[in-house]
Amino acid sequence: MMPFSYVRPARVAEAVAVVSADPAAKFVAGGTDLLNLIKDGAEQLHHVVDINRLPLAGIGVLSGRTIRIGALTRMREAADHPVVRTQLPVLSQALLASASPQVRNMAAIGGNLLQRTRCGYFRDTGMPCNKREPGSGCPAQNGQNRIHAIFGGSQHCIAVHPSDFAVALRALDATVLTTGPAGDRRISLDEFYVLPGTTPHIETTLRHGELITAVEVPLTPMAARSRYVKLRDRASFEFAVVSIGAALDLRGRRVRDARLAFGGVGTRPWRSAEAEEALRGRDLTSATIAAAADAAVRGAVPRQHNQFKIELLRRALTGLLTEFGG
Repeated sequence: MMPFSYVRPARVAEAVAVVSADPAAKFVAGGTDLLNLIKDGAEQLHHVVDINRLPLAGIGVLSGRTIRIGALTRMREAADHPVVRTQLPVLSQALLASASPQVRNMAAIGGNLLQRTRCGYFRDTGMPCNKREPGSGCPAQNGQNRIHAIFGGSQHCIAVHPSDFAVALRALDATVLTTGPAGDRRISLDEFYVLPGTTPHIETTLRHGELITAVEVPLTPMAARSRYVKLRDRASFEFAVVSIGAALDLRGRRVRDARLAFGGVGTRPWRSAEAEEALRGRDLTSATIAAAADAAVRGAVPRQHNQFKIELLRRALTGLLTEFGG
């Protein structure tokens, strides 16, 4: 493992300054992903900046219409918070379906959004990987690609984004709050993650030295009627093969509005405007659900070993929407 320096600042400005000054520096909170990447050699860092002393933890409701979750809030705290459980159930369910109890006790909300892919080629430094070493190639294209993306991929990368939490947030129109050398920013989840294209090593719109400070989620009737389903190879401590975060605004059986986000299938948390439109303004019947399921998989580009994800996603969405009352 490459040696690195370690600092633990008490002020946000100090932490930002240290990371901004060195391209090979990163923030660390729970360390449940970054430290493994350093040990495996997938991350080469000069400086690690521990942000756990910064005042970025806690959950609060703003004017009764928005909840703000601090970046250093632990996953367990967020999942157990009474407002999250009752008014944002998809978020609580997604967090509880993530990792293990031990990891949820350590992992921070901000770090969860920035965790790296579980693609074996990325984590094996003996293999080429455009995400780890730009220009070296993507062996997943014709190799073992069962867990890889069927949406949003390119010839340079088909690695799946791993966060359950991010999928749920994308179904809730969430906003990421940041601070950095250029000041504070508010970034919608729709704009936070970027497609791999020709630069798969660039995963978000964060600038170097920019620090996530919080996540804000609007508290709406639709968010209160939301659910998360996760299909995986084992019952716990496993990443999604297919997952769905759904929020519906229903009046009787009529769908007034809908948000559908998917995990385990995209190079970023995936949102299907086509599937949402297939539901919007219609009664939640078996025919409407079937149309939404068909729309959700339209445009999928499977590889040799992950074609099954198309039918799995279609069936998972059908089952979840039926639970809503279809």
